[in-house]
Amino acid sequence: MSAITRANPLTAGRLPRWANLAVFAAAAVVFGVGLGLTAAAERAEFPVPAFVITTVLGYLVLLVVLSRVVEGPRRAKDRLMRNLVVAAFLLALTPLISLIVTVVGRGAARFDITFFTESMRNVTGEGGGVLHAVVGTLEITAAATLISVPIGLLTAIYLVEYGRGWLARAITFFVDVMTGIPSIVAGLFAFSLFLLLFGPGSRMGLSGAVALSILMIPVVVRSSEEMLKLVPRDLREASYALGVPKWRTILKVVIPTAIAGISTGVMLAIARVIGETAPLLITAGFTQSMNYDLTDGDMMSLPVFVYNSYISQGVDAQAYIDRAWAGALTLILIVMLLNLLARLVAKIFAPKLGR
Repeated sequence: MSAITRANPLTAGRLPRWANLAVFAAAAVVFGVGLGLTAAAERAEFPVPAFVITTVLGYLVLLVVLSRVVEGPRRAKDRLMRNLVVAAFLLALTPLISLIVTVVGRGAARFDITFFTESMRNVTGEGGGVLHAVVGTLEITAAATLISVPIGLLTAIYLVEYGRGWLARAITFFVDVMTGIPSIVAGLFAFSLFLLLFGPGSRMGLSGAVALSILMIPVVVRSSEEMLKLVPRDLREASYALGVPKWRTILKVVIPTAIAGISTGVMLAIARVIGETAPLLITAGFTQSMNYDLTDGDMMSLPVFVYNSYISQGVDAQAYIDRAWAGALTLILIVMLLNLLARLVAKIFAPKLGR
């Protein structure tokens, strides 16, 4: 009786490691030559977007067919899904890479020492700098952090350690509602509050800090709440068994254990609000001069500086546009530094599990 031999998908052949690169190069050459000849015949420019799309699709089809022939259907499906995930990731990165390249390319024209050591006082054309906006951004954001972190952290502690019943559910509901509040609404609320307290003409940096804190608080609450929930219950019970009261257990055991995640959440909340324009335009206003006092007069911030430079161009329009791009680049670098600082803080304060 003759035996019928079937290929085992677990022991079938394997494509070499360079197969992905070779197939991609072959697809790029084939579609590149085809689109190039078509563009030359029609006397048109080479269609770069069409080239990228057809190359990727051709690469996926060719690789799946080749893998199915050599490796079998199981590994062909695995390769297809893996390459689709990579393609989706690269597609998601495309806008970010395009944004960074554009901002760096256009912002480098004014990215010099003068730009960071001077303000815009009495400057109507070229020159001037962003020092007053950087100082205003740092002061307003620091004040917003001082307001948001204690409120957000204490709220998270209540929800995790004490919250029960309708009050906890109500707090959770309103925190979720605050998460979706448009930034312009937060700015209008802070402006109205300070208008009632101090009367007309009450634009100041502190008002902007209050507006940003409204946007920061729900982020701090949610991130801190999740980190506190990750603290093992055994640590709390061990502390209670030693006779330590609950408030001291939270202060000495729970918070130190979750401090890395809490710090990361705070940094991300700061990065979330530091680029807000609408609430600061309403509450803090804008000025061309230095202002170190959060409670006296208009205070410039980087987002408002970028907006004002672009929307209120003077006679030398290019100088204003260059300053706007350089201000945007500065803001991106500050956000990047905050994210790096969050990672560093998380690494330093992470619980040491070794002996």
